[in-house]
Amino acid sequence: MRTLIRLEIVRALRNRKFMFFSVIYPPVLFLLLTAGADSHSKLSGTNVSVVMYYMVAMCAFGAMTAVLMGNAEMIARERDKGWVRQLRLTALPGRGYVTAKIASAAAISLPSIVLVMVVAAAVKEVRMDAWQWGGILLSSWAGSFVFAALGVAIGYLATVDTARLIAMFCYFVLAMLGGLWMPFTVFPAWLQHIAEYLPARPYAALGQAIEFGDAPHLKDIAVLAVYLVVFAGGAAWMYRKDTAKA
Repeated sequence: MRTLIRLEIVRALRNRKFMFFSVIYPPVLFLLLTAGADSHSKLSGTNVSVVMYYMVAMCAFGAMTAVLMGNAEMIARERDKGWVRQLRLTALPGRGYVTAKIASAAAISLPSIVLVMVVAAAVKEVRMDAWQWGGILLSSWAGSFVFAALGVAIGYLATVDTARLIAMFCYFVLAMLGGLWMPFTVFPAWLQHIAEYLPARPYAALGQAIEFGDAPHLKDIAVLAVYLVVFAGGAAWMYRKDTAKA
């Protein structure tokens, strides 16, 4: 499993297009969304800092890009080319395959999160306590495991031709409802209630709680934990099901 993780990380690092969209694009988008705003600017009708809101949002957005989009299409292609079948013929168990995919994807998402935070501090002069910087970094990184597992599940459910479309649909819908592109409060109350039980909103809420000096809410952690178990367990089950056929 360690060998598979290492190979996956090396392969992702060699993909320049993937690295641009997963690492460089989020901080660029952060600068575009906060153009003209400084560390004291507030979101309309709120006491929330524009810069800090979008810093946390783009940390989550970048991590989602790396782990969801990368995993789904890659796994679908591996299945089509027979690579996954070769792995199924080895002693690698289903949980080992899913864990390797999640771990390698999460390793790639970390630079994106760090770069957004560095840009926020250097260009937009965001200032927080050390524990807040560390907490946002850790929560954004750990929360991305959920979307890495979703990417694995999509890669196993979809074909090469449909994996990208399904992943992009999930990606854009979850990002929008999670408040990553616009303030969550602009949505009607009924939509906010639904979004609270989808994975992207609790994911973004982890870092937003920390930026206000609070601990992440247990409800958000519980929702993410349930999705992680469902997505990872489903992907592992599909791997084992195919193993029985091999």
